[in-house]
Amino acid sequence: MAQKKRSATFKRKTTETDISGTLVIDGAGKAEINTGIGFLDHMLTLFAFHGLFDLTVKAKGDLKVDMHHTNEDIAICLGKALKQALGDCEGIKRYGSKEVPMDAAAAKAMVDIGGRYAFAWRMPSYSETLPSAESYSIEDGKDFLDTLAKNAVINLHVDVYAGQDVHHVLEAAFKALGIALDEATQIDTRRKGV
Repeated sequence: MAQKKRSATFKRKTTETDISGTLVIDGAGKAEINTGIGFLDHMLTLFAFHGLFDLTVKAKGDLKVDMHHTNEDIAICLGKALKQALGDCEGIKRYGSKEVPMDAAAAKAMVDIGGRYAFAWRMPSYSETLPSAESYSIEDGKDFLDTLAKNAVINLHVDVYAGQDVHHVLEAAFKALGIALDEATQIDTRRKGV
């Protein structure tokens, strides 16, 4: 008997943003992303592709002010959708870890879907001040990942080993997260209960 696909829909409307979408954990890596932030669209498309999640996101935000609200609110939605789609987490592997190189950059993501929130970001100090990629900074990426982890109620650790290009550093981190979450969300039939 085929397993039911674990999925969630999300909608969030505030004075700053209007966001809707779907997340299918047991997907094929298909993504339709339109956040108004081109770089974030690229990162979420890669996250979905490498994690084999089907993800749709439509967002309108106060981008004329800045991208902060849109970036953060999408992360809130995605985190809550992940938590909802996993339900009681019965039978999942729970832990996942993956290292990904991206040209001269390399990052590792480690996750624990254990019902407790923690976020850690470690990277060489010289990299913290890298210039933005298409106006998307390391801080924007860290804020997104932290907010996602908080709303999914997971542990997320990201270690950046190398990289002097924001695009490649964040691309390695988002790809690694997708693969690590795919691993952690897999059902192991030997596991019984939560």
